[in-house]
Amino acid sequence: MEDFSRRFAGFKGGVAGLWGSFWSEGPRHLLAAIGGVLVTIENWLLDTKKARYGLAVTRILLGIAALGLWTTNFGSRYYTFGSGAAWTGQIQDPESKLSASWLFSAFRHAATNDTALTLLYLLTGALAVTVILGYRTRILLPLFTVMWVSLIEVQDLASDQGDNIFRIALIGLIFADPSGRWSLDARRRAKRAGKQRAGKGAGILARIVPDPVPTLAHNLVIVVLACQVIFVYVSGALYKAGGAPWRDGTAVYAPLQTVRFGPWPELSDLVTAWGPAVAIASIGSIIIQLTFPGALLFRWTRIPALFAMVGFHVGIAVLMGLPWFSLAMIAIDAIFIRDVTWERLRSWIVQAWRQGAGRIPEPSRPAEESDGMTDEKSSEQEAPREKASVGASARAAARNGAPLSR
Repeated sequence: MEDFSRRFAGFKGGVAGLWGSFWSEGPRHLLAAIGGVLVTIENWLLDTKKARYGLAVTRILLGIAALGLWTTNFGSRYYTFGSGAAWTGQIQDPESKLSASWLFSAFRHAATNDTALTLLYLLTGALAVTVILGYRTRILLPLFTVMWVSLIEVQDLASDQGDNIFRIALIGLIFADPSGRWSLDARRRAKRAGKQRAGKGAGILARIVPDPVPTLAHNLVIVVLACQVIFVYVSGALYKAGGAPWRDGTAVYAPLQTVRFGPWPELSDLVTAWGPAVAIASIGSIIIQLTFPGALLFRWTRIPALFAMVGFHVGIAVLMGLPWFSLAMIAIDAIFIRDVTWERLRSWIVQAWRQGAGRIPEPSRPAEESDGMTDEKSSEQEAPREKASVGASARAAARNGAPLSR
């Protein structure tokens, strides 16, 4: 009994000492941990622009999706957006508050005039091309966003929920730097940087806006787009989980057997012929969407999750006939791929192209040393290198007394 009392007293003393240490040292360690987290967040937001290649891919794919929608609806533009859709009454009394606002009302005002509608439609298509090429993005991307939203919102019956995330992504890109890589703007900036090193002045924007502001805005857009796509996936998964067909594993079958979402009946029958495959696709889509945020935290889970989501959207594009919605979602998913991966992919494509053309492969270098402009710079630097090699061969032949072959 005395031994038990002695042990209990020792245990109680230990707990009391631990409790006292927690209140004396705990707050200090807690504040230090919170401070470390805040410093990490501050460094991430302000040090450098993140996902520059990924955001460039987002810009390109969104432009391609817009151009695809523009092309496929060109022949029916009057019926979908113009005078042929006047029977809906939305030209006079628009259901969309965006179309009713002055900023996004250009197509609504031109809807009853076929010539004006066609001119605005052609202008929107031309702006989509500039977005893909990354030409004067700071000026033309906001203009394209205004024109695109005006076009999509003119008829609420012709729009769907996929247009919402498309619109959010376009607005976000206005405040980021989506043309920092793989664009005509990037080529122009590289040339301007060379002039600055030669002693000429910097651009107007660089002199007016402090350097941390564009970096902060760019990285905040990355956060907003990531949160938006995560909300879409998780909310979609929870909504599906509440339906009996999804829980039973039969939900994929029904839409593929309809005329609207089954553009390839033979392919739909082939895909849905085996019951277990239908169940895996139905339940698997819920699991993939629900676990997507957590899978992004680790590389070994992020890679298969991204492949799964891309395959998910490719399946929607092909089997359900929704290619442009799927392409827009894939475009936003591109921000989750690291810049070093995009750089390796670029280097692999360039080397494969050079080897196919019979040229010497470009020596690889670490992605962190690349400024993202090597694809533009290499073509400019190649001609001087070829001339130098030809000159060296000629001098060596002259010294050896060998004739020059032509």
